[in-house]
Amino acid sequence: MYDNNNIFAKIIRKEIPCESVYEDKKVLFFNDINPLAKIHILGIPKKPVINYREFISLKDKDFVLYFFDKTLEVIKNIGLDKTGYRIITNDGLDSNQEVPHFHIHILGGDNLGGLK
Repeated sequence: MYDNNNIFAKIIRKEIPCESVYEDKKVLFFNDINPLAKIHILGIPKKPVINYREFISLKDKDFVLYFFDKTLEVIKNIGLDKTGYRIITNDGLDSNQEVPHFHIHILGGDNLGGLK
């Protein structure tokens, strides 16, 4: 069950401030307060979805496409399309998903190294 009091729900409701990179009625992209790279942006849909599986399973496939189109727009607007980037999402306990609201991490701005 979705927790309406998770930190991202509070950010969407403007109860907690964030440094927005892009926002509209459907999505929000903002800088991570604990960046793991020179550029570390979080992207969240403004729908109550817990994880990637739930997000992809939405009946509204146009919304899923919209989210990823906006992701690419943000990537292009900050120039990561020219240098490279990594997109990460964590789903479930074993992945250490910290916030039970589907979100992506966009990392870039320098060499991120290989996966280990």
